Amino acid sequence: MLIEAINIVLLGMLAVTALAAIRLHDLFAVVMLFGIYSLLAAVVFVVLDAVDVAFTEAAVGVGISTVLMLATIGLAGRHEKRPAHRPLLPLLVVVVTGAALVYGTLDMPHFGDPNAPVHQHVVPRYLQRSADEIGIPNVVTNILASYRGYDTLGELTVIFTAGVGVLALLGLRRRRRERPGPGQSPP
Repeated sequence: MLIEAINIVLLGMLAVTALAAIRLHDLFAVVMLFGIYSLLAAVVFVVLDAVDVAFTEAAVGVGISTVLMLATIGLAGRHEKRPAHRPLLPLLVVVVTGAALVYGTLDMPHFGDPNAPVHQHVVPRYLQRSADEIGIPNVVTNILASYRGYDTLGELTVIFTAGVGVLALLGLRRRRRERPGPGQSPP
């Protein structure tokens, strides 16, 4: 019961942080709120006993993403420009997507249910055979490095590609600014 209360408080703090980030127009404050949001998400993962995911969220969400967004603010400016469109369509898309996601979770087994399908065939196999099949005594390492190796490689590829894309965008913006205009001599 205490863990559920802590989760509800943390999820409430996540919602308040997200709403505050949406309402602000100072991009530096938004970046700081996103860092706080990632830190709160990492705490939620720790409470849910997913320490490996919490560590990744803290490193990527709080660390790398914050630094990249601050670098982008240094190039783009600190204040948000007013959008030319009305936010009705994006809001509708978010609400419909959220409703579809909630609908998709209605038939899932309850959290920690020992009779859930995953606990009937996959988990016992991993616990009983992983040390013999892989040769590493740590079950979590076996699952992430071997059974889910392609999945982990895919996640790393997505993170690497996103980082390269952001760096490329930052570099393109800087090069455009350095080019001389018509009738100007190069520096």
